[in-house]
Amino acid sequence: MNIFRLAGDMTHLASVLVLLLKIHTIKSCAGVSLKTQELYALVFACRYLDIFTNYVSLYNTVMKMIFLGSSFSIVWYMRYHKVVRRSYDKDQDTFRHYFLVLPCLVLALLINEKFTVKEVMWTFSLYLEAVAILPQLVLLQRTRNIDNLTGQYVFLLGAYRGLYILNWIYRYFTEPHFVHWITWISGLVQTLLYADFFYYYFQSWKNNQKLHLPA
Repeated sequence: MNIFRLAGDMTHLASVLVLLLKIHTIKSCAGVSLKTQELYALVFACRYLDIFTNYVSLYNTVMKMIFLGSSFSIVWYMRYHKVVRRSYDKDQDTFRHYFLVLPCLVLALLINEKFTVKEVMWTFSLYLEAVAILPQLVLLQRTRNIDNLTGQYVFLLGAYRGLYILNWIYRYFTEPHFVHWITWISGLVQTLLYADFFYYYFQSWKNNQKLHLPA
């Protein structure tokens, strides 16, 4: 554990709390992509298969439970809550997210560090997480009214990945033999997908304007 890893985890947790705050207090999921939330639920389900078999620390277990529970609860709210689901704009959230799943699974079967079920599923979760934000970014481009909480949610998600890259750089120079190419490349791809959003987010913040993404 180091300051970059801790900051990344807390930023990731903050992104989830911001989204849950929006859903629970406003009873709205407007501007939020159900497709992205379903992909994240699949990411955590595959990544944390060892939650009850491989104990690392209390912190590690609690964080796993939080991300698993929150991701599935968000999907449930958006699909089944009688009030929240009415605000979901399925006509705009049309990205065919299932087309991302199979290529990521095939890639995980071909390129992994060890050919076991848990390792392949962990690798699959890395590849899928790298592109899971795409439906959300596409939805934001189609949405002309991006509220502050949704914008902050996406910003915090991108910031979490950026902090994890700093964590990897720090560990590379401080820990012997710390080389994880699959994790690094997947994280870099994920961060690059946020580049356009970050640019317009900071422009809107600097000019004190409402966030708009180009169509």
